Amino acid sequence: MAHAQMFDDDDPMLERVRSIALALPGALEKVSHGRPAFHTQKVHCYYGGARKIDGQWEQHPHAVILHLPPSETAALREDPRSFEPAYLAPAGWIGLDLDERTDASELAELIEESYRTVAPRRLIAQLDDPAS
Repeated sequence: MAHAQMFDDDDPMLERVRSIALALPGALEKVSHGRPAFHTQKVHCYYGGARKIDGQWEQHPHAVILHLPPSETAALREDPRSFEPAYLAPAGWIGLDLDERTDASELAELIEESYRTVAPRRLIAQLDDPAS
C-alpha cells in the first residue's frame, strides 16, 4: 500500500534540512512512508514524524528524525523540542521539532552526526577529507 505524501515540497524548513542532508557524501533522498528520507545505504534522517500519545497520533510535520549516539540522544531528550518518534524510538532514533528559530549550525551538526552513525566508512572518510 502506498502512503500519502505527508509533506509540502515548498516547505522552507524541508529545504533547510534537504540542503544540509544532501550535501553529505553519497546522500540521496527518497520518500519513505510518505515522508522525505535522506540516505546512503541506510537512512540517516527523516523530515517529519509522529508519535502516539494516549492512543492519538500527534503529528510533527516540521521536525527532523535523527539516529545519534546514545549519549547525544540522552542529552537531546532534555530539550523541550525533542520527542520519541513512533516506531523508530526503540531503535535509538529521536525527533526534534524545527521552526524559524532553529539554529542552522546546530541543525547541520545534528544531521552530520546522524549521518556518521549509519554511513559507510568510505563516505565518512570523504566527509573528513574531501580531497580523498
